[in-house]
Amino acid sequence: MSEACHAVMDSPVGRLHLQAEGGVLTLIEFQRGGPGEREDPPGAARRKPLRQAIRQLEAYFRGELQEFDLDMKATGTEFQQRTWKALQTIPYGTTISYGELARRVGNPKAARAVGTANGSNPLPIVIPCHRVIGSNGKLTGYGGGLEIKQQLLELEGARLV
Repeated sequence: MSEACHAVMDSPVGRLHLQAEGGVLTLIEFQRGGPGEREDPPGAARRKPLRQAIRQLEAYFRGELQEFDLDMKATGTEFQQRTWKALQTIPYGTTISYGELARRVGNPKAARAVGTANGSNPLPIVIPCHRVIGSNGKLTGYGGGLEIKQQLLELEGARLV
């Protein structure tokens, strides 16, 4: 297995830590700052999967990119994989409920389980878990925090309650 490479990028929603392994993007984390914050290793952003991810994320934040085209791998259970695949079918600027997402993965009673899978998404923004909201139209849970979820949806022009 090849060694992981890392990069840090600034974005309108704060610093993002990116990781690639084996030539594919494997992780995006929201950095909270403070002691122990990851720094960008020298030359890291020149590595192809990180360079492509940074370029596409920057275009997304400028409003110039609506669909990511990256080599990526999200590691998780079979249910998580189905959930993350379904997330990638939600169009830019659109929201659905957790219940609808559960129906899309073939288990209409699994709204809480898809919520848990959303919370385990290792590639937020790129796999758009921010597009899933409560059945009442309100924002609920997001690994980056509800403020960032709202910022991402507003960037995409999604209608919020």
